[in-house]
Amino acid sequence: MDIDFIEVENIMVNSEIWETNFTCDLAKCKGACCTMESRYGAPLKEDEVEIINKYLPVIEEYLPEEHKKEIEKNGFWFRAYDEIMTRSVNNRACVFVTYEGDIAKCSIEKAYNDGKIDFIKPISCHLFPIRVSNFGGQILRYEKYSECLPALEKGEKTSTTIFDFCKKALERAFGKEWVLKIKKVVG
Repeated sequence: MDIDFIEVENIMVNSEIWETNFTCDLAKCKGACCTMESRYGAPLKEDEVEIINKYLPVIEEYLPEEHKKEIEKNGFWFRAYDEIMTRSVNNRACVFVTYEGDIAKCSIEKAYNDGKIDFIKPISCHLFPIRVSNFGGQILRYEKYSECLPALEKGEKTSTTIFDFCKKALERAFGKEWVLKIKKVVG
């Protein structure tokens, strides 16, 4: 597969996003995107720190005790390499991970789905497996992880591309008009 880019409104988009089939399969991956080994958690925007801080008491209702203690001791975010990120617990799980059986899920999203807050989750998480880089302008690319192989298999079965899988997140990040423009360009 050749990797090309298209540009829409000064945003470069990698062709893998509309050429690769992808549908999360939590039963198989167990929420691996939230528990990958790293001292760095999910990228955050400045305004997301404020929003999460506002809702933190509600979000904490969903968290395991160990995660609450990490937040109490060190906070939920930190800055490294000029980026803001969530903390991870034991260099593994995002500090906002909660578990349903053996599946890692987002406590922020659970609070949102339960109607307790009006913020679904950080945009970097909502867009996953799309990552936004900035090299003199925004570049959207598909970030590949072996843990997501089940999503590629399920995506083939559902015939759902990364673009379609992430459509709501793309609309949230860049607007419905921008998403429609991409659709027109790629067909």
